[in-house]
Amino acid sequence: MSKILIIDDERSIRNTLKDILSYENYEISLAENGVEGLELAKGDEFDVILCDIKMPQMDGIEVLEKTQELALDTPVIMISGHGNIDTAVEAIKKGAFDFIEKPLDLNRILITIKNALDKSKLITETKVLKRKVSKKYEMIGESEAIHQVNEMIDKVAPTDARVLITGPNGTGKELVAHRIHEQSNRCKSPFIEVNCAAIPSELIESELFGHEKGSFTSAHKQRKGKFELADGGTLFLDEIGDMSLSAQAKVLRALQENRITRVGGDKEIKVNVRVIAATNKNLAEEIQNNNFREDLYHRLSVILIEVPSLNERIDDVPLLANHFVDMICAEMGLPVKGIDEDAVEELKKINYTGNIREFRNIIERLIILGQASISVDDVKSYTKVAK
Repeated sequence: MSKILIIDDERSIRNTLKDILSYENYEISLAENGVEGLELAKGDEFDVILCDIKMPQMDGIEVLEKTQELALDTPVIMISGHGNIDTAVEAIKKGAFDFIEKPLDLNRILITIKNALDKSKLITETKVLKRKVSKKYEMIGESEAIHQVNEMIDKVAPTDARVLITGPNGTGKELVAHRIHEQSNRCKSPFIEVNCAAIPSELIESELFGHEKGSFTSAHKQRKGKFELADGGTLFLDEIGDMSLSAQAKVLRALQENRITRVGGDKEIKVNVRVIAATNKNLAEEIQNNNFREDLYHRLSVILIEVPSLNERIDDVPLLANHFVDMICAEMGLPVKGIDEDAVEELKKINYTGNIREFRNIIERLIILGQASISVDDVKSYTKVAK
């Protein structure tokens, strides 16, 4: 049942609205002034607030401003018997969902509340989705190695510094990139990911910078590149060590000038992008072998974060095991399986050449093939391919 807070200094208005909305199966709370209403709003979660403007002690505009300061996210519908265009515009500018004049029209009230509830539901769903996304990219572990990575993320995330993330395949370099973005001032803007190794060298420039119609055979229409799509946000260049030298030159120019030019075009487009790059290659060796530009390396590596292999943080295996058991069982719609202590100790003995990615696959295999509680025998039986 949706909860609505009515703040109005006129008892007759409060009671009339309560009777009408209770009949519509809404749960109603009443406040006779702004101070009381704000206290109720802080102490409970309401789906919609109906608030009069002209009230003693604290008027409706002040209540609205306070809800904004407290980040309550509850849609506020302003009502007034002294309404005019300027008042309505001020209320909407300050974040009100809508403005309704007295005498109140029943149909207008019900429709506006329904629309506000739709917005409230969308806000709630967005929060849930963000929590799921945040959990998906959570860095699991309490080892000193992972503590250092998290500490570095906390320091660098609020800045706009470019970051180069290194480490073997499967260690979770993309998780680090996501966490940096989530904790940055750009978190509400796009996070655009490009796997440089997965895109043919002849297409990488079009992918990054876009192209104009007719610039090459299959360019049937104009297309924005990843730099433009990431404007205001973060561009994650994964496996940058596999990028072609010609594309490297253009990326270097984009980083130097904050401008790009689409393939087949001559117009310069200004972009505001934070670039995070990652690689499993030794870029110093790639530079020596003339496969990677040294000047681009220095542009990208303002901050270096090295993600440890799982073998370097083997003490995190118990936490990781429980994390993946919970996650995979939830994904498969299965009851959460237990995992015996000696099974965890057996998992710690494995040499993980594929790192976290390999470890997750092993846990999934154990969940599917193992018993109700994963035993040491299950681990020995179903992890032979990992040894």
